[in-house]
Amino acid sequence: MAKTKEQEVLALAGKLGAIRVKDLLERDLHPEYARRLVGKAMLVRSGRGLYTLADAEITEHHSLAIVGKRIPKGVVCLASALRFHDIGTQLPQKIWLALEKGSAQPRVSYPQISVIRLSGRSFSEGVDERTIEGVTVRIYNPAKTVADCFKFRNRIGLEAAIEAIRECLREKKATTDEIYRFAKICRVWNVMRPYLEAIQ
Repeated sequence: MAKTKEQEVLALAGKLGAIRVKDLLERDLHPEYARRLVGKAMLVRSGRGLYTLADAEITEHHSLAIVGKRIPKGVVCLASALRFHDIGTQLPQKIWLALEKGSAQPRVSYPQISVIRLSGRSFSEGVDERTIEGVTVRIYNPAKTVADCFKFRNRIGLEAAIEAIRECLREKKATTDEIYRFAKICRVWNVMRPYLEAIQ
C-alpha cells in the first residue's frame, strides 16, 4: 500500500530529525501537509518553516540541532561550544555561531544567535561534525574553542577564556600541543602563552 503524503512527511521528519520547507519542496511535498500534521499534533513547528516530530526526543542541545538545520554552513563556537563539550560554567543565552567572512547574515528569529566572522584556516580548521537529534551540526573541537575564546575575549570575557583553558586541560578534553596548534592558527599564542604556562 502506497504511503500517503502525510506519512511521507512524517517519515522524512523521522529520517532528517528536523525538516525545512525546502526539504519538502525538493521531494514534491507541499508544505501544507506539514501544517496539517501540526494541527493533528503529529509535528511541532520549532521555527519559521522548520518542523520536528511531536514525539521526537528533545535533548539539551535541541537549539543546536535547529541552528544546524537552518544554518548548515555555520559552526557552533565560543560559549556554546564550551557548553556542548561540558567545559567550564558558561551558560550562554544565545547560540554562538561562526560564519565565514563575506557570507550572508542569517535571518533566524529562534533560537537567538550571536555571530562571529572568521576566514581561512581560522574558520575551516578544528570542525567536528556531531549528530544531534538526527541533524548534522558543525562544532569546533575543544582546543579550537579555547583558542577562539582568547581571540574573542572582549566578547565573552577574559575570565571565561581563562576558565576554558584551565578546565579543558584539567578534564583532558585537549592536549597542550593541540591548544598550541590552534592558538597559532588563530594568532593568539602570545596572548595565551602566559596563562598556559601558569596552569602547567
